Amino acid sequence: MADLSINFAGIRAPNPFWLASAPPTNSGAQIHRAFEYGWGGAVWKTIGAPVLNISNRYGGLTLGGQRLQAINNVELISDRPLDVNLREIAEVKRLWPDRAVIVSAMVDADPQAWKDIVMMIEDTGADGIELNYGCPQGMSERGMGAAVGQVPEMCELNTYWVTSVTRLPVIVKLTPNITRITDPAHAALAGGAHALSLINTINSIMKVDLDTLQITPSIGGRGTHGGYAGPAVKPIALNMLSELVTDPQVIRSGVPISGMGGIQTWRDAAEFLLLGAGSLQVCTAVMHYGYRLIDDLTDGLSRWMDDHGFQTIADVTGRAVPQVSTFGQLDLGYQAVARINPDKCIQCNLCYAACNDTAHQCIDLVAPDGVRVNPGFDPRASGKEVALGRPTPQVRESDCVGCALCANVCPVDDCIEMVSVPSGRPHVTWDELTAQRPAVTQTWPAMETYREETGIEIH
Repeated sequence: MADLSINFAGIRAPNPFWLASAPPTNSGAQIHRAFEYGWGGAVWKTIGAPVLNISNRYGGLTLGGQRLQAINNVELISDRPLDVNLREIAEVKRLWPDRAVIVSAMVDADPQAWKDIVMMIEDTGADGIELNYGCPQGMSERGMGAAVGQVPEMCELNTYWVTSVTRLPVIVKLTPNITRITDPAHAALAGGAHALSLINTINSIMKVDLDTLQITPSIGGRGTHGGYAGPAVKPIALNMLSELVTDPQVIRSGVPISGMGGIQTWRDAAEFLLLGAGSLQVCTAVMHYGYRLIDDLTDGLSRWMDDHGFQTIADVTGRAVPQVSTFGQLDLGYQAVARINPDKCIQCNLCYAACNDTAHQCIDLVAPDGVRVNPGFDPRASGKEVALGRPTPQVRESDCVGCALCANVCPVDDCIEMVSVPSGRPHVTWDELTAQRPAVTQTWPAMETYREETGIEIH
């Protein structure tokens, strides 16, 4: 059996799955119950400055009949008294010495305010501190949360105020609401951070109700921006994670990264680990399915690791990172084409519609008797379909540019496969081409000449 235990910046846990700082970690009773289910750790819901939360805090996104593919929240940090939180943190850590208990904190940008709360957190016996520099609503208007995370100088200064007075590992939670995620990461490292975590929620307005004309969620007839999270944000989280794990300064620092943002299944978890995460934080999926989700996460990840011969989480972490590249380093001579498996095709012809209308017009509809149906003809609108039988899509590989749109719109798994084929073109990257023949990347006549030389035809 694979060993799922981790050591993250000195914080040990029996598995990499932590509850993220959010409603699932609002109280000691909740976290105690979560640990009974088997969660490896929990980041306590952010404590700090006094707040008043509002009613009607969440808006959900439904896609294809699937509920809560994303959630928008206008909830603030913990509204429970500071002394109650601190007492419960100590109780949980005393009862669960083998689990990771990290305390998320947020106070005014003042060294004394940070020192005061850090000393209180240390007294609880917690394993670490996570600095919440990401909250995009309510607290940012007060100069906290994202207001700190979006200003590298403030990020560095606040982090230093904490690291200079505590013996605990300090994790800086980064905001995704920024142009370059590496800027606050560098600032956090300069401030002495022992680890990074990302992503926090994305600024958003979920929707407008077309019957009531109200922004959702509506709070007494008004709405505002909130934090967007859930499965729909995973690609954004993975991209930002990849930016950090390939950044030279982050690499040199050697600090671990806790990944979050859309983790709902063990497959999601494996992707974050493969892209360099050393621990995993989960929120929205738990709000949807409850703490019992941990069974699926640990069992699925363990079985997958066994199947691939991975013995520890460290064996998995970062295995996909060498593949991360820039556009300028990609092979312009590589060629893939789409191939449709006729045995799996249900003749919905979505691939044909997508290719013909929005891609490169390289899929034909072919009748059972082998007659090619006019690409501009829609058999669904004519009696000719009855005479010919429903046509089947076929790819003209000579015209296929390998965009893969058809494979992505096809509703049948593995019906359309993108297959590598010889291109007959030189294997060169854009960066190499720019260096070798700069005119080709600067003027269209030079580009057209290069295409003629290498047999590249644009239809």
